[in-house]
Amino acid sequence: MEIERLAPEGPVVIIPKVFNDERGYFFESFNEKEFKEKVADVDFVQDNESFSASGTIRGLHFQKPPYAQAKLVRVVRGAVYDVVVDIRKGSPTYGKYYAVYLSETNHKQFFVPAGFAHGFVALQHDTIFQYKCDNFYNKESEGCIYYNDPILEIPWDIWIHESQRIISDKDKQGVSFKDFDSPFVCKEK
Repeated sequence: MEIERLAPEGPVVIIPKVFNDERGYFFESFNEKEFKEKVADVDFVQDNESFSASGTIRGLHFQKPPYAQAKLVRVVRGAVYDVVVDIRKGSPTYGKYYAVYLSETNHKQFFVPAGFAHGFVALQHDTIFQYKCDNFYNKESEGCIYYNDPILEIPWDIWIHESQRIISDKDKQGVSFKDFDSPFVCKEK
């Protein structure tokens, strides 16, 4: 696998080696040993999957400590514009977003460390999105930053027009970034 670190102690794009022939393709979607050596020393404990119509925006979600989660995300069918925001107080990249296009054809994966809010927009009908988590979900610990906060300047419009967005009421009620009191502290030196 090839990796692209987007920030120190931050998100990582993972590009697997794909073997194609007349039968189709094969790739190793996860190898714990290689992942721990090249990406992060985490132990995944839960797998999740979502199914989304085109235009669905999910996020920007996170779990508060002690239930914070690192995630390894990928698309099995369709495509997404996947976004993370650094929400670690004291981080040199606090409030900065990182994004990657994930699709069933590019097979890329995105590692999202704890301390980053995560969201995506489905770009195709019937998009299937899968992700591993290194901590179990806890409803009382969930948090949400407003996906379209002007401070964050995430360019959703280049991917999906506002009139085509499908967003849950809960995600529409996310906290604004200026009012956000992050429970995360940057560990970087």
